Amino acid sequence: MTNQKPDSTEFFNEDVATFGDRLEAARNAKGLTTTALAEKLGVKKKTVKAWENDTVEPRANRIQMLAGLLNVSIIWLINGEANGTENVAQSFDRPEGVNDTLGEIASLKSTLTHALERLDNLETRLRDLN
Repeated sequence: MTNQKPDSTEFFNEDVATFGDRLEAARNAKGLTTTALAEKLGVKKKTVKAWENDTVEPRANRIQMLAGLLNVSIIWLINGEANGTENVAQSFDRPEGVNDTLGEIASLKSTLTHALERLDNLETRLRDLN
């Protein structure tokens, strides 16, 4: 008797999915193995498996990278709201390299959005000092 999870398309239920379930579903929808995803992230395969099994949670910067690589939103990975795997299916028909580039763009957009929020907060703090 094996202890393997069934294919994500067979067991995935958005209503009860955990972070690990969503990560695994997005990885499978993208057509990546745990080894391939680990290599892209620069982590060990056992780290990705621990995230998918919900035994360890990745740091915020890794969640941001995961979202970009898997073409899903950070919010969806964390709590199941917003853009999930429905957009991943579109990625299979794209030329090689396009998905990686789109993932980098999404990651950069997220970084810039956070930076803009920090700038706004700093500006507000400075104005409040007057």
